[in-house]
Amino acid sequence: MMLNRERIKQLDNLQKKIDIYFCNQELLNTAFIHPSFTNENDGIIQQSNQRLEFLGDAVLDLIVSQYLFEKHSDLSEGQMTKIRALTVCESSLAKKAYDLGLGDYLILGKGEEHTNGRQKPSILCDTFEALVGAIYIDKSYETAWNFVITNLEQVIKRAIEGEWKQDFKTNLQESLQKLSNDKILYRVIKEKGPDHNKIFYVEVIWKNKVLGKGIGRNKKEAEQRAAKHAIKNINRNKTI
Repeated sequence: MMLNRERIKQLDNLQKKIDIYFCNQELLNTAFIHPSFTNENDGIIQQSNQRLEFLGDAVLDLIVSQYLFEKHSDLSEGQMTKIRALTVCESSLAKKAYDLGLGDYLILGKGEEHTNGRQKPSILCDTFEALVGAIYIDKSYETAWNFVITNLEQVIKRAIEGEWKQDFKTNLQESLQKLSNDKILYRVIKEKGPDHNKIFYVEVIWKNKVLGKGIGRNKKEAEQRAAKHAIKNINRNKTI
């Protein structure tokens, strides 16, 4: 598809916004060609953004997976799978695409244009994935990584926090109170690292017995993990 002066100016504005400058402007443009446009212009426009979307989806999965693997060694395979799914789901990607204003750059068919296609979550999600795919091809995996993490790191963190919404401390307390009114003690047994990046080691004690241990980037997180560990130990042993 030939790029006219107005379209080139549009794409220049987008590149400034995301701070990524493409060697292949046609590739960037293709990332925003919705299938509805190619369907309505059969024989004129040969390619939509669907192939780039397919690639971008895989690149997104890999980047988020690698980020979780490298940055959160405490997470299990199941937790990483759940967090990745929450991060790259339609609602998360559509919101980020909306925040970036990607809908403004879409080339839509008349039907989608008339039904507010620029705001549809499914279309915005697909466009974000297609843009990631285009960045990966035109630039590098590292550039795609930086773009994805810059835009989705807070989403990842919220998804991780969601893993800990279950209050293990309360669950443990309720279980133990059925047996005794003895107080539960959470004790920091070790701290490692500089003040801005400390790691806390906590153990939970009941009736002078250590029930579980946890590690976290703050005391609250470490206590929750210690309580979770205690619950697992109690359930495994069936005795306290």
